[in-house]
Amino acid sequence: MRRYGPAVLMLLLGAAILRISLFSDLYLRYVQAGLRPYLIASGVLLGLLGALAAARARTAREGTVPADEDAHPDEDAHDHGHSHAAAPRFAWLLALPAAALLLFPPPALGSYSAAREDAQRAARGVGTFPALPAGDPVDLSVAAFSSRAVYDSGHSLKGRTVRLTGFVTHGDDGTWYVTRLLVSCCAADATTNKVQVRGADAPATDTWVTVTGTWHPKGRLGSSAAWPPVLNTQTVRQVEEPSDPYEMR
Repeated sequence: MRRYGPAVLMLLLGAAILRISLFSDLYLRYVQAGLRPYLIASGVLLGLLGALAAARARTAREGTVPADEDAHPDEDAHDHGHSHAAAPRFAWLLALPAAALLLFPPPALGSYSAAREDAQRAARGVGTFPALPAGDPVDLSVAAFSSRAVYDSGHSLKGRTVRLTGFVTHGDDGTWYVTRLLVSCCAADATTNKVQVRGADAPATDTWVTVTGTWHPKGRLGSSAAWPPVLNTQTVRQVEEPSDPYEMR
């Protein structure tokens, strides 16, 4: 059975990658949507290599000539035969991560990841932003709202009703936030954007909500006092976690 170990590992990894990229949107928890074709190609390639390795192992097994029953292997050969006996058993442990990804894919990053990032941010330069679309409420990403609230010298958010969607995180002083993680390539480079919500009771941590309200100015533009921005809330509605939980740069 040990001769099939590499083949089984490649088949498991290929199946796990295809499960999250070809047959579901789970891959969006880890990488951007544009990387899906590469994941699918990798899963198919691993599957083909695994099948090829299994076929070669079977051919090699069928072609093995049984040892002469009257032959007596010398001591060196006997010792060599036992020197690697434990290796295949440990090698099978490599199958556990692949099986876990196949059967129990981990959830998207949430409040724990958001809490690990410091709220201190260096000023990135205050300036004007393009005008918001006509009509209220206007749907904005948490990142777009945060950038306009902290850095927009034109105050494009003033007097506008906005709608934000994200997951709930809590502060130490009873405050709560609608939060999203922003990624450039994959979940490993995620950074946090959050907006403090005022005027509504806090849902449970990691609950996904859509919040409607108006910007509450605070602090000097571009300063740490302006972060995190504040939303005077009109409505809070619980929603399902989106298939793509991250915002993209």
